[in-house]
Amino acid sequence: MPGRSSSNSGSTGFISFSGIESALSSLKNFQSCINSGMDTASSVALDLVETQTEVSGEYSMDKAMLEFAMMDRELNHYIKAVQSAISHVKEERPEKIPDLKLLVEKKFMALQNKNSDADFQNNEKFVQFKQQLKDLKKQYGLQADRDADGAEGVDEDMIVTQSQTNFICPITQLEMKKPVKNKVCGHTYEEEAVVRIIESKHKRKKKACCPKVGCSHTDVKMSDLIPDEALRRAIENHNKKRQRR
Repeated sequence: MPGRSSSNSGSTGFISFSGIESALSSLKNFQSCINSGMDTASSVALDLVETQTEVSGEYSMDKAMLEFAMMDRELNHYIKAVQSAISHVKEERPEKIPDLKLLVEKKFMALQNKNSDADFQNNEKFVQFKQQLKDLKKQYGLQADRDADGAEGVDEDMIVTQSQTNFICPITQLEMKKPVKNKVCGHTYEEEAVVRIIESKHKRKKKACCPKVGCSHTDVKMSDLIPDEALRRAIENHNKKRQRR
């Protein structure tokens, strides 16, 4: 946290915030470390689903992702508090230099007091992780078994057959190698194919419609696309099994 200014009195005609802004830059760099940690935890979780490995709840990747999401929220709140404090001093130009440390702490606690579980729905990586995990379990029939409420397990070959229709790109009509999901409408495409469509439309100053027949999404953007890791793994696993037969 930024310390108390070297002088607590005097004019605010000139206050240098370069040291604080430099620290802010370092904090933002730390956010990339949190993102990397979330990517690793997500990858491990999907590996565990693929191998159907049982992991105790205490050490589950789900809990690890939640911890990362909480750290990310706290870091965002602190960065916002510092930025707000700087803006306050610059705009108000008080006669006496305020205690910046105390001002930041007050603003930080005000943000922290508004915390709720709903905040995690705004963390894109956390939401993506939950969806990818759900999708991969569905591909392997794990979720189906759990939801069957004591019923017999679902035949694996039937699950694979049903899933194969999701392996085909609606643009190329070929099996996908690098599938990406549209966050807006939920449809999946081969990355290279959909990017080519979006770029082509944008060059002509037009909007790109979702290429899935019947979809009403008429403005697909690059920012709407996220890697569909669960589907990519399911396709690779299906092909490995097919080669062994």
